[in-house]
Amino acid sequence: MSWAETAGTGIEDGGILRSLGALLLLVSTPPFTIALWSIFVQHQGSVTSFGLYLSDSANWRPFLASLPTVSWEAAYNIAAFGAFEAILQLAVPGKEFLGPISPKGNRPVYKANGVECYFLTLVAFFLCWKYAVFDPARVYDQFGEILNILNIFGNALCLFLTFKGKYFPSSTDSGSTGSFLFDYFWGTELYPRIGKSFDIKQWTNCRMGLMGWSILPLCFLAKQVEQTGKASNSMVICCVLMNIYIFKFFLWETGYFCTMDIAHDRAGFYLCWGCLVWVPSVYTSPALHLVHHPIDLSPACAGTITALGVLMIYINWAADEQRKIFRSTGGKAKVWGREPKYITAKYKTGKGETKTSLLLLSGWWGIARHFHYIPEILASFFWTAPALFTYAMPYFYVAYLTILLFDRAYRDDARCAAKYGKYWEAYKDHVPYKVVPFVL
Repeated sequence: MSWAETAGTGIEDGGILRSLGALLLLVSTPPFTIALWSIFVQHQGSVTSFGLYLSDSANWRPFLASLPTVSWEAAYNIAAFGAFEAILQLAVPGKEFLGPISPKGNRPVYKANGVECYFLTLVAFFLCWKYAVFDPARVYDQFGEILNILNIFGNALCLFLTFKGKYFPSSTDSGSTGSFLFDYFWGTELYPRIGKSFDIKQWTNCRMGLMGWSILPLCFLAKQVEQTGKASNSMVICCVLMNIYIFKFFLWETGYFCTMDIAHDRAGFYLCWGCLVWVPSVYTSPALHLVHHPIDLSPACAGTITALGVLMIYINWAADEQRKIFRSTGGKAKVWGREPKYITAKYKTGKGETKTSLLLLSGWWGIARHFHYIPEILASFFWTAPALFTYAMPYFYVAYLTILLFDRAYRDDARCAAKYGKYWEAYKDHVPYKVVPFVL
């Protein structure tokens, strides 16, 4: 089976429709990130204000004139952050971790140093803030310019990755669909690297995307302090819960190397531009909204939201960690104090070699095949809830994440069905619900 067929891009598998969908996303998402910035910054989170303003054609010219451009300061900040994260990724010690075997039989090697890099990034941020190396509030002031530069860089990187995968691939897990458009959107390489040690997907997804997500809300908090003289507890809760979630991610980073993002989705616009631009513009939007809405919640309300948010993040981590330990021990670790139930599934690689995987039927993974998505969605709700419900736009990320994860559950189910065949059908008999127990 060719990669094009595996990726579902052949004409017989809806390739034309997929290419049209890719074109729509390529054209619409970059300007959407700027529109989102305008709603939150220029219209303080009001879609109604934004819509009414643009409904008057007399406002179109001043609106276009008010849009952010680019600046050397913003470019310098992005370049400095990206270089700093690249240095940490390469230089900070970490245990060697072997990723899953690819369809072509390759096995990527990673350095597991995410937690160390996360704390070093936070320490560097607060030291630079304390000693006035840079003013984090300026990041809010130039956030539009930052998004513009990230859009330019993200698209340039995707163009580079498209040609690299076709002509200078890092492994045999590369190839073209025959459509430049879809190659650009989906990517041509599974594990693109510069040299042997610098993994590009790890840098874009984990170091730029997730690490940037941890820092940007703190910059927005700094802007609120600059404007009002203090940080509201709603902003503090939002930033704290986001950073607990991101710390959880880096604690589990080696598990991420085994997910669809890394082991199946290729390095193209969908993934790399998404982590470089979509993550900072959309994922941080609840904190961006709170800059101009400094809500102080009652102690009871603040405590309840925080406790429920932490609980959801813990359940999400516990589910991922349970499967990670189960796999790393070859099914010998107990699950919820009992011997685990599982199915030994066989499959063939692209080289025709027969391999086995263990499909867990116990613990969180016996409730639903993708149950861990539910606490992840709820965690995003609880770090948005401090904004209360006067405005709908802070909840855009919650709505987007729900659509993304349900779509991912369907894609993952289809991929596993193709990979494991009858073993996946047996697994579905034991765990009939895809995401929501007793519902779906």
